[in-house]
Amino acid sequence: MNANTSAWNQRHLLHALREFEQFYNAHRSHQGIANARPLHPLPEPITDPDETASLDIHRTDRLGGLLHEYQHAA
Repeated sequence: MNANTSAWNQRHLLHALREFEQFYNAHRSHQGIANARPLHPLPEPITDPDETASLDIHRTDRLGGLLHEYQHAA
């Protein structure tokens, strides 16, 4: 499902809504509250400039690329 596709049926629509709800509550950063996710505590700030220079970020697409999750690689 992408931005130009509508839901095929009720099952497809409910799947898309569940995906978005999970993304919104668990992964999406919330700019208005210091990038905290609603169901998680605030992350510890990175204060060492050397740490930010070596961040390895991985992107995962959801809902056919409509939503993007970003995570620090281990």
